[in-house]
Amino acid sequence: MREKIEFVSNGNTLAGLLERPTQHIKAVALFAHCFTCGKDIAAASRISRALVKHGYAVLRFDFTGLGNSDGDFANSNFSSNLEDLYAAADYLRQNLHAPQLVIGHSLGGAAVLAVADQVEEVKAVVTIGAPTNAKHVAHNFSAQIEQIKQTGEAQVQLGRRTFNIKKQFLDDLEAHSETQHTLKNKALLVMHSPIDDVVSIKQAEAIYMAAKHPKSFISLDNADHLLSKAQDAEYAATAISGWASKYIEPHPETATEAVKNGHLVVSEKDHKFTLNVISDSHSWLADEPTQVGGKNLGPDPYEHLLAALGACTVMTMRMYATHKNLPLKHIKVTLQHQKNHHQDCDTCEQKDSFAELITRKVEIEGNLTPEQEQKLLAIADKCPVHKTLHNHIEVKTQLVNDA
Repeated sequence: MREKIEFVSNGNTLAGLLERPTQHIKAVALFAHCFTCGKDIAAASRISRALVKHGYAVLRFDFTGLGNSDGDFANSNFSSNLEDLYAAADYLRQNLHAPQLVIGHSLGGAAVLAVADQVEEVKAVVTIGAPTNAKHVAHNFSAQIEQIKQTGEAQVQLGRRTFNIKKQFLDDLEAHSETQHTLKNKALLVMHSPIDDVVSIKQAEAIYMAAKHPKSFISLDNADHLLSKAQDAEYAATAISGWASKYIEPHPETATEAVKNGHLVVSEKDHKFTLNVISDSHSWLADEPTQVGGKNLGPDPYEHLLAALGACTVMTMRMYATHKNLPLKHIKVTLQHQKNHHQDCDTCEQKDSFAELITRKVEIEGNLTPEQEQKLLAIADKCPVHKTLHNHIEVKTQLVNDA
């Protein structure tokens, strides 16, 4: 499940991508990208996707002035990067779970080392190809440093793009150059390639030697600095997942709950609109849209209703087509519930207060005859959920007191 999100840092709206597994979330991770990169760089996206496969929810975002985030990169600096990470952690804390795992690539690694102690929920820190401190990044534009100092700014070429670097950026790097990060009560994993020609492996050695246990080192043999090969990023993610599992703590509501087959448990998450929904083998969130006071972290109740009908329709049609050996290639069902969302409870006590209509549009692909198409359309009306909605439904509500 992928969700585009936004949050505010220093008055700027930052763009992020929150990816999470469809089942229980093992823990939440926050990813910080490399210098002048972005959330969609191959290493960030591949590592995030691989971690999701291992049960982690991962937030990656564009720092101020980069990618789809607001702000002027020229006015940003390492300090603003740290503030962006604090804001990202707070977004997760308010909307999902605070991050227990923070991962930083290159300069992002220096950033997560700097913020980890101030985010108390963090249990594990991972650096990938990271320098010992932020000042190391200045080597990327060393030829322009004197010009920046003399004139206050300069245009520098970084990769295929041009950036405006101001003296305030250098001053900020200098201010952070002597900072030592000991990581109190947090585990550290240092990952680095011995052939990294952007950040020397000596930087990794310095990070590792300065840290206290628990700490680990994993060599990313034959990988380049950006982990541009898919297998290198996936290896890093697998290693991170296995290592971090020793230190993270399962979230109470995502721990395995005894839910009987055929039952569903719905409970409050934020005591407003965000809800935990748990079956015998799956868990997800339900919510309301932001325009009515929710956080839009999951489908709303009517979307759940439409999803049930749509899923049942497609499954029933597919079962029939398979049984009859029909050349059906693909099924798509689009549903709409016509009812004023804001008036749901205006006259709840009045029976039959609303005329309701669910429109179901079915698209099928395949070399089918008109007769076969009509038969499939008739089968759609025979799906179990469709029948349930047309039957007289009695809902019995019972109060269960804690004994």
